[in-house]
Amino acid sequence: MFSEQELRQMEGFRRGSDYIEVKCGCTSKRYGDSVGMLRVFTNGQFLIKCNCTPVCDQERLTPNDFEKHSRREGTRQWKNHIWVVLSNKKVPIRRTTLLKYYKHATNGENGLSAMQSKRLFHRDEFISCSRCKKQRRFRLRSEEECRLYHDALNARRWKCSDWPYDKISCIDDEERASRKSCRGCPRKPNCKGCTTCVCFGCLKCRFMDCKCRTCLDFMQNAEP
Repeated sequence: MFSEQELRQMEGFRRGSDYIEVKCGCTSKRYGDSVGMLRVFTNGQFLIKCNCTPVCDQERLTPNDFEKHSRREGTRQWKNHIWVVLSNKKVPIRRTTLLKYYKHATNGENGLSAMQSKRLFHRDEFISCSRCKKQRRFRLRSEEECRLYHDALNARRWKCSDWPYDKISCIDDEERASRKSCRGCPRKPNCKGCTTCVCFGCLKCRFMDCKCRTCLDFMQNAEP
C-alpha cells in the first residue's frame, strides 16, 4: 500500500508506521490559503492538522471540517477544494491517487465531528505590544493558557518578546486582518462575540491567587 511513485513526489511526503503524510491546503478567495498536513491511514481514514495560524490547535480535522475551517466559499466539495502540491503545482485531491485510499465507513461522523466534539468557551484574544503596537494572539483553551493571557493583560508594559508561544520580536509581522477575525467560536468562524465564545468569568479564567480587581470581585461574588 502507498507504493505509487506519485505519492513520493508530493510536497511534505513522509511515511509513518500506518500512514503517509503530505502537505495540503484549501484556498479562500477572501482569506487566502489555509495550509495543513494530511495524514492518510491504512484503514482509509483522512485526518488533517491545520497550520493556518501559529497558534491554531486543530490537529485532527476531517476533510469536511478543514474545508469549513479554512472558510472556503461556495458549496462543500472538499475533494475538489482541498489540494496537495505535486510538481510545484496545487492539485485537487480528486485528481490524485490519494482518493483511492479514502473509505467512507472509516471517515463516518461517528456521532460528532472533530470540530463539534469540542465546545470552546473562551475565544482567542489579542494583546497589543507596548512598543510597536502590533497585536499578538493568545489562545484560551486551557486554564494554563487563560493564566498566560491574564498575566500578560495585567502587565504594565507587555512586549512582543514576552509572547509565550514562540520567540518573536517587534520586527515580526502581525496576523492579517482577515485572520484576526477568526477567533475560535464554534458557531461562526468570524463571530464578533456571542454567549458561546465570550466568558464573563469562571474558575478557568479567574484565579484565587491573583490580586487583581477582576479576580477579587469574581471570587467574592461567585456562587459556591
